[in-house]
Amino acid sequence: MIGSILGDIAGSVYEFHNIKTKEFPFLTPQKGYTDDSILTLATADWLLHGGDCATYYFRYATRYPCPLGGFGGRFREWLRQGQQTGQLRPYGSCGNGSAMRVGPVGWAAFRTEEETLKAARISAACTHNHPEGIKGAQATALCIFLARDGKSKEDIKNTVEAKFDYDLNFTCDGIRDTYQWDATCQGTVPQAIRAFLDGTDFEDCIRTAISLGGDSDTLACITGSIAEAFYGVPPALHAQAMHYLPTHFQQIVAEFEEKYGPEIR
Repeated sequence: MIGSILGDIAGSVYEFHNIKTKEFPFLTPQKGYTDDSILTLATADWLLHGGDCATYYFRYATRYPCPLGGFGGRFREWLRQGQQTGQLRPYGSCGNGSAMRVGPVGWAAFRTEEETLKAARISAACTHNHPEGIKGAQATALCIFLARDGKSKEDIKNTVEAKFDYDLNFTCDGIRDTYQWDATCQGTVPQAIRAFLDGTDFEDCIRTAISLGGDSDTLACITGSIAEAFYGVPPALHAQAMHYLPTHFQQIVAEFEEKYGPEIR
């Protein structure tokens, strides 16, 4: 799960100030976690303690301030409706929020692809119940599941293409100059997966995702969640990421890693 958070932090200052290069300071004092990390931690909390995942997303989004970035407009409206009516209803979104917060599902101790896909659907559908919103979350979680299971990048690519009809036959170098800001799953998840496929190690995967421009922190959050499962996270980066988080968030990370196992290498 820390891979998601590291990707979010590394990309946080580039979301609305895109860069088209892999050469940039990876972690700096100016960077910080965004809504991507907050909702990823909400997913982890849900998996640890059970209940209704929508309640966790609502609680985290209304209780914890977001130092950088901000929640999307339709998600903010979902929060407002929840505060006014006490009801949390999905709103048919295909936004990439469902994919950026799903990382912990791929790490939880689900034994099969089917169990992983079911949990990913549940995590998405409480808000992002558009078919593409669910698909983006499921594809991301499945990549993590397969990487943890020791599958090769080629196996992961072929499985995702077959199950979700994503076309991954491009490279980040080939689309970097023309890729533009896109907050949908269908315009983010394939590119994030491709950044993982093109990367040579954990950090390089995240740098590749951020170098595309676009919704940089979310691209890197998704890519980082997959890259962690494949490469592990260097201990120094893990420690640095934890320093960005308040105490409660650190506790959730520690509890989740104790239960499901960290990937620190």
